[in-house]
Amino acid sequence: MKNTIAILLLMLFSTAANSQDFSKSMKEAQTAYASGDLSNSRFAMEQMLRNLDMEIGKEILKLLPAKMEDRTANVKDDNVTGSGGGMGMGLYVHRTYGSEAKMTTLDIINNSPLINSLQAMLSIPFIANSGDGTQKVVKVQGYKAVLNKVEGEGTKTGYELQIPLQNTLLTLRADDTQEDTILKMVNSLPLEKIAQMAK
Repeated sequence: MKNTIAILLLMLFSTAANSQDFSKSMKEAQTAYASGDLSNSRFAMEQMLRNLDMEIGKEILKLLPAKMEDRTANVKDDNVTGSGGGMGMGLYVHRTYGSEAKMTTLDIINNSPLINSLQAMLSIPFIANSGDGTQKVVKVQGYKAVLNKVEGEGTKTGYELQIPLQNTLLTLRADDTQEDTILKMVNSLPLEKIAQMAK
């Protein structure tokens, strides 16, 4: 727990601009709270949490590999957003690898609404495993995940892998690939570190 708090504080103060935004929001929240303006105090605290989510997302992007198999990261297209604690979802991290013809997409969503239904499916494996092999339960780095075969145009087949990491959903989708290749891709990700940072 102490390590998690230390990591969050370190990420929080990693850039001066965001640190100033955080401090400004904290002062606004304290001032509004002291004057009895609870609505504006809540708003300022949500701004603080949004800034914190953004910083965590940037740190997660640093953990991601520059390349997955034969596909290079499109870092210029990286996307990180944070909605703060009161809006349901918090952190959202998005990165793509490869080209449009052969694309891999990685999405990390904190407090995803799909988490509960996915975890329910994983707790009853015969529901998550389809008879035709298009969907099955796999284990990746100690985490249960659902692997879906996605039929593409012509003979191109892709896969989508959904892994619940506590309260965070990691989805990896690779076009024009094989099952063993997407499993190699996901094994190049530091899932435990991502889970710790995103929770």
